[in-house]
Amino acid sequence: MDFKFGDKAEKLREEVREFVKKETLHDEILVQYQEEHSDEHFKFIMEIARKLAEKKWLTLTWPREYGGLGASVEERLAFFEQVGYWAIPGVGMGVSGTGWVGPSLMLFGTKEQKEKHLPLIASGSSDGVWCTGYSEPDSGSDLASLSTMAVRDGDEYVINGQKVWTSAAHRARWCWLACRTNPGASKKHDGISLIIVDMKDPGVKVLPIYNLMGFHYFNEIFFTNVRVPVANLVGEENRGWYHIMKALAFERSVRPISATGSMQRYLDELVHYARETGQMKNAELRHFLAELASNIRAMRQCVFETIWRESAGMPTPYEYSRDKYNNDNLTELIGITGTNLIGAYSQIAPIDKDNRWTKLKGAFEGIYFSSPGMRNAAGTTLTQMNIVGQMGLGLPRSY
Repeated sequence: MDFKFGDKAEKLREEVREFVKKETLHDEILVQYQEEHSDEHFKFIMEIARKLAEKKWLTLTWPREYGGLGASVEERLAFFEQVGYWAIPGVGMGVSGTGWVGPSLMLFGTKEQKEKHLPLIASGSSDGVWCTGYSEPDSGSDLASLSTMAVRDGDEYVINGQKVWTSAAHRARWCWLACRTNPGASKKHDGISLIIVDMKDPGVKVLPIYNLMGFHYFNEIFFTNVRVPVANLVGEENRGWYHIMKALAFERSVRPISATGSMQRYLDELVHYARETGQMKNAELRHFLAELASNIRAMRQCVFETIWRESAGMPTPYEYSRDKYNNDNLTELIGITGTNLIGAYSQIAPIDKDNRWTKLKGAFEGIYFSSPGMRNAAGTTLTQMNIVGQMGLGLPRSY
C-alpha cells in the first residue's frame, strides 16, 4: 500500500524542499542532538528556527488564534516527514515548546501564561526554548515517586530538589517542572503539581552529562531554595500528574512522524554508500537492507494509523507507545547496521564530522552511541511495552 498526499500537502512538501535548498541544508545528515552542544551550531539553528517561525512552520499545527496555521493532519504528516528527512534544525530545538508545552498551556494554562509564553515559543526566540523537568535520580519510570518539593510561602513556591536527563536544560530559558506540593497525599499521584521555572532564577544550577560521543544534550538540574511566583502554577495544584499525562501524550505524538522521514534518509544514505563502496554485491547485505526498508514502511503505516485515529476523535491508549517502541528499536538497528557497513572508520569520534576519515558525517556512529540513552526519553522502551501489553493486548499488570 502506498499513501499519497493531496495537492495542498504536496505543495507544502515542495515548499519545504525549496527552503532546504535555499538554506543549504540538503547535504546535512543528522548527528543526533549535537545541535544542543556546539555554541556555533546552536546559534545557527536558532536562526533557522526564526525563519521557520516567520513562515509559521514552527507552530504549523497550532490553532491560528495562537499564532499557528491550523494545519490539517495530512499537512502535519507531510511537513514533519520532510523535517526528519532533511534534518531541519530549529524544529527539534523548540520541540518541547511547540510540541507539548504550548499545546498543554492552551488546554490548562492561565490567560496570563498563554499571553506571555505562546508568542515567545511561536517566534523562534531563544526566550521560547524550554526543557522538561520530570525524571530524577530515584524517579524515572515510576515518575509519581518524584521528590522535588515546592513549598508554598505566601505568593511564592520555594523549590528544592534535583532533576536528571533533562534535554536542553543548558539552552532553555524555561523549565516545565514536575514537583511535589502535597507530600501527605493519600495517593502519591495526587500530590504533584506543574510549575513554570525561569532557568535564570537564583538557585538554579545546570550541570552537563557528557555521553560517549564527547558532547551532551542531557543535563542535571539542581534547585536550591528557588522562589517562583504562585502565578507560575500550571493548571490545578496537586493535579499535575493528570496534566503531565496529557503533556506526555503530546510529546509521544511529536517524534514518530519526523522519525519516519529520518529513517528513510538513513536507509537512502546506507544504500548509496553500499553501492559506492561495492558492498551492495553482498547478497546478505541486500537482504538485510530490504528487510530494514520493510520495517521502516511498517513503522510509517503505524504512525499514519495513530494520527488518523487521533484526527477522527478515536482513543489512542497505546498507539503512541507502540510507535515509540518501533522507533527505539529501528533507531538502534540502523546504528548497528551503519557502523557495521562503515567498518573500522566508525571508530572515529562522530563529533568530528568534518574529519576526512569520517564517513557519512559521523551520523551512524552518533546514532549507535546515542540510541541506548534515547530509549529512556519520554518513557523507557520497557514502559512502552507495558502500556501496549496492558492497553492494547489486555494483559494483566505484573505488580
